[in-house]
Amino acid sequence: MAIDRTPVMKRARSLGIEAAFTGSTKKSKIKPAISRKKPSEYGLQMKEKQKAKFCYGVQEKQFKGYYNRASKIREGITGENLLMLLEMRLDNVVYRMGLARTRREARQLVSHKSITVNGRKINIASYHTKPGDIVAVTDKAKESVRFKDILAATDGKRIEAWLDVDHKNLKGSILATPTREQIDTPVNETFIVELYSK
Repeated sequence: MAIDRTPVMKRARSLGIEAAFTGSTKKSKIKPAISRKKPSEYGLQMKEKQKAKFCYGVQEKQFKGYYNRASKIREGITGENLLMLLEMRLDNVVYRMGLARTRREARQLVSHKSITVNGRKINIASYHTKPGDIVAVTDKAKESVRFKDILAATDGKRIEAWLDVDHKNLKGSILATPTREQIDTPVNETFIVELYSK
């Protein structure tokens, strides 16, 4: 699988978004360059797609797959369904629960088999979770210093209403599928739908 090794801050600046949306606490002192050239409609659509891919850490082929799935869901709006599918990825759920500082760290924890879903170890970051699932840190991983550091860093982080988290026991449950209003990712999903609809 292709890996984007572009520094987070550099990529965030180029897309005009704050790195905080990926979980990074770093702040750039460099102000993004302001282009006087008016972007084309295609340019705007591409930028929104790149922002979504960057925030969730998804590559092009995988992202297109999510769009195709979202377009086949009969209920709701395609763009919103796309974001909901991305939110329900296991790595994103681990991040949203405060069990990882960034989505990148959440993917690493999942790939190292430090996370279970309903008591079963899952090492696939893109694993699709659903309401009712119990996501937890394995007993072995709970003993590591790493999770003490993670909890110290994520202490006070706002937990979304569609999640219920027990930080003391390093686990949580998914109460519902998030609504668009509960997703703070700075993306205009309408542009993404327009891009793929061409």
